[in-house]
Amino acid sequence: MLGVRCQVVANPEPRIPNPAGMSRTGTPPDRAFTLMELIATMAIMMILAGAALPIMRVHAQRMRELELRRDLREIRSAIDRYKDLADRGMIPSEANTFNYPPDLDTLVNGVALKGASSAKYKFLRRLPNDPMTGKPDWGKRSMQDDPDSRSWGGEDVFDVFSQSGGTALDGTRYSDW
Repeated sequence: MLGVRCQVVANPEPRIPNPAGMSRTGTPPDRAFTLMELIATMAIMMILAGAALPIMRVHAQRMRELELRRDLREIRSAIDRYKDLADRGMIPSEANTFNYPPDLDTLVNGVALKGASSAKYKFLRRLPNDPMTGKPDWGKRSMQDDPDSRSWGGEDVFDVFSQSGGTALDGTRYSDW
């Protein structure tokens, strides 16, 4: 059988730790956090978390703004490449379009090059979503429209802009980019 030894001390000595970190009885001293220490720690953690949330929101908005700038640059570059090929006579175009694409789908679906029977030149793999609205519906301007027009005349696609009514971190409207 196993025996259990118990030692009962009637009047224990007070524990005074020595410089080596052990008590006079040879056992490590009791270590624990007090309730006040735990409350103070939790309060500090809540203050830090409260300060981090607005920073994360600004960071997320900044990332969407960078994505919007990149997407606008990509679409505008595709429009410029289309116009360049049309100006050089490599793709067919109508006279009233000023050699700009008729719509954004033309940039994705591609156009047949003159002299090539089945080959199509595609300017975009896909139409990117507007990061501010989450949809691929971009505002369009034609060459015939006013420079600050918000409605598309439908003749050609000269420029694109975001349909979002929001304001950027720098104070400008996304639709003005």
